[in-house]
Amino acid sequence: MKIMRLNEVMDCTGLGKSSIYKFVAAGTFPQAIPLGQRAAGWLEDEIKEWITNRVKERNEIVTKKREQRSSGNWLM
Repeated sequence: MKIMRLNEVMDCTGLGKSSIYKFVAAGTFPQAIPLGQRAAGWLEDEIKEWITNRVKERNEIVTKKREQRSSGNWLM
């Protein structure tokens, strides 16, 4: 199990600091783990799972759009 610090999470996700904390506050991003008085980190597995879920969501949308186009319902 690996703990990632903020800069590593930013590099891995492509998100900025404020976006990460906005998503954490909204409950749509993994919570940070306190490491000390002024240090926090995220579990690498949770970050990877969050990324995987985003890819799945994207793939579902793409599949749905393709199905709509092939059935002629894409204009609706």
